[in-house]
Amino acid sequence: MKKFTLATLGACMLAGSVAAAELNIGVAMSTFDDNFLTVLRTGMEQHAKDADVSLQIEDGKNEVGTQLNQIQNFIASGVDAIIVNPVDTDATVAMSDDAAAAGIPLVYVNRQPINVDMLPDNQAFIASNEVDSGTLQTQEVCRLLGGKGKVLVLMGALTDQAGIQRTKDIHDVIATPECSGMEVVAEETAEWQRTKGNNIMTNWLSSGVEFDAVIANNDEMAIGAIQAMKAVGTDMDRVVVAGIDATQDALQAMKAGDLDVTVFQDAAGQGSGAIDAAIKLARNEDVDQKVWVPFKLVTPANMAEYLKLN
Repeated sequence: MKKFTLATLGACMLAGSVAAAELNIGVAMSTFDDNFLTVLRTGMEQHAKDADVSLQIEDGKNEVGTQLNQIQNFIASGVDAIIVNPVDTDATVAMSDDAAAAGIPLVYVNRQPINVDMLPDNQAFIASNEVDSGTLQTQEVCRLLGGKGKVLVLMGALTDQAGIQRTKDIHDVIATPECSGMEVVAEETAEWQRTKGNNIMTNWLSSGVEFDAVIANNDEMAIGAIQAMKAVGTDMDRVVVAGIDATQDALQAMKAGDLDVTVFQDAAGQGSGAIDAAIKLARNEDVDQKVWVPFKLVTPANMAEYLKLN
């Protein structure tokens, strides 16, 4: 991993006199209206409390302009560091440029910025590697289907690197010899939302499309699809449903026999890692510029291990 040293001798002397209790960190979340991101935000709040750090958390309401204004306000108020869960990962160049111009450290969390390989020295990225998420998920679906079947795909937001990569993972796995009997018969973006996942699945069911599995880029969309299928009496034992995140709602759906596959994404681990990186950067200390928190496959066989984690 790339490491960098920010401190000059004078900065090191200053940093040594800065206590964590004096640090004020601005946190720009893409939205508060998401189960996984709520766990991420709660994890940051708890870790900041333990570290005696002050947080100012703003809800971007899934609006790029709103989030950019919030970051500008953080800069104007002179926060010691900024943490961003970006609404649109294509908009992160402007965020990085603004923070760098003001000399304020910035940490991206959960969603990979488009400029991840060109971040200034006082910026970092904490997340899980999305190449693993959709790959683990789809490999397990392939195993359950015996390598063949018709698949429906519910995609996340097309402005989000995670949604783009997770969908690519699905197609990459299906392109492998052992899974080449699988075919994506329809895919549509439900923008990470349960309600939209329900609506799209309802439309697919109404159209009479034949399918053996539903692979969703996150648990919320998978749950929406499950609700739509159960509303019309679909035999859930005859269809494979997969999500990502291992949220509490998803694990309850798995316990009920409706969700077959999910992938644990450590929300609390990402949140605490972002706080730690922001504190170190604010103190002019070394950090790893990229930190990957591992994804883990969750099935009915091991779900008990994850019941209280997200």
